[in-house]
Amino acid sequence: MLTEAEILTDVVKAHEGDFPASVAKELLNLHYSDEAQTRIRELLSSNNAGTITTAERSDLDKYLRVGKFIDLIQAKARLSLSSSTPFFTANFAQ
Repeated sequence: MLTEAEILTDVVKAHEGDFPASVAKELLNLHYSDEAQTRIRELLSSNNAGTITTAERSDLDKYLRVGKFIDLIQAKARLSLSSSTPFFTANFAQ
């Protein structure tokens, strides 16, 4: 069965570091708000305790899917920055 993560990996091509450096740097700033992080921790706690409701499970799944997408984009951003860094700077700068 094909997963959303597999489709996104194909679309994003995270293994290709071809974002411009300025775009890559901005993408590395993507993150959940403090409120969302708190909610995710609450949902994970309920899930681990076995007390999560169907609606909460749906919300958690959505957060996790978006998180996977952010991870893919940021992996590509990191690769883009590492491949755009001049050899001398990357290996000899102090």
